[in-house]
Amino acid sequence: MLIKSRVLLIGAASALALAACGPKDASKPAAAPAATPAASTAAPAAGVAATVNGTPISTATVEMMVKERTAQGQPDTPELRKAIIDNLTMQTLVANEGIKKGLDKSDDVTRQLELIKQSMTANAFIQDWLKANPVTDAMVKAEYDKMVTSAGGTEYKARHILVKEEADAKAIIAKLKKDAKAFAGLAKDKSMDPASKVNGGDLGWFNPASMVPSFGAAVAKLEKGKFTEEPVKSDYGYHVIMLEDSRPIAPPPFEQVKEQIKQQQQRSNMKNYLDKLKADAKIEIKANPATPVLSGVAPSAAPAAPAAPAAAEVPAAAPAASDGHDHGAAPAAPAAAAPAASK
Repeated sequence: MLIKSRVLLIGAASALALAACGPKDASKPAAAPAATPAASTAAPAAGVAATVNGTPISTATVEMMVKERTAQGQPDTPELRKAIIDNLTMQTLVANEGIKKGLDKSDDVTRQLELIKQSMTANAFIQDWLKANPVTDAMVKAEYDKMVTSAGGTEYKARHILVKEEADAKAIIAKLKKDAKAFAGLAKDKSMDPASKVNGGDLGWFNPASMVPSFGAAVAKLEKGKFTEEPVKSDYGYHVIMLEDSRPIAPPPFEQVKEQIKQQQQRSNMKNYLDKLKADAKIEIKANPATPVLSGVAPSAAPAAPAAPAAAEVPAAAPAASDGHDHGAAPAAPAAAAPAASK
């Protein structure tokens, strides 16, 4: 008997993982007169798709398998249906051999079937609960507006020159005081940052929070078109920074993050419900999890514990109209020394 592992999904992310086995019902009696085996995507909704030594394989089982595969992105094609039927016929053939030996009544198989039934019933309940407690568009929009309000912040476009010694940085600042337009040329000649020096020290647009604290703080204090008149020290050396522009961090468009927010709310709602369900239940652990329950018998693989839902994340800011820079992202980290904050 072949058993397929199933994992319960809520939206695009796991809110509850129930390790389950989904039996493929190869011996289900026919519900209607035999139909022609699927040769096209328009398979009958009921009937018999094939028989194995007289044991029918229902078209309902085939349709269930097709639905699972197409949900995973596979196209519904005659080839897919033929492969499914071929697999089911072989599975039925092997399962019938096991039945002849009475293996379907063994304790191990019986326990697995009980676990399958329990897991599939739990899965069905979760899906039913989600349908009965939908996250509406109005709820999603309200959450989006809250995120936009709390996000705020400013991003900056700047250049920098990184040198090893403070005296070198001061010498560069002295030259810039005479001619600020020389910044790009000095960056190409003097900077130790290979990633930005080729572009005249240009770092593109970035959030100061993504930089080391001293660098981010210095940028935030600068006026547009000005440069730091004192070297900015970091673990990488000494920086001379020029601010070219700044702007409010633009939130991503609602439609771009709508589904992400909806899934986050579904996970949160489901977690709250399951937490309450567990808190109200009387759960007693009778056996020591560290030892086998049956003497001399190794414990079977237990279903996975419910996975903790991922923490809700504020969608990343979407870039504004393209101008050739990576908006909202940290600048590329130089190989030798980077202002980006270490994690």
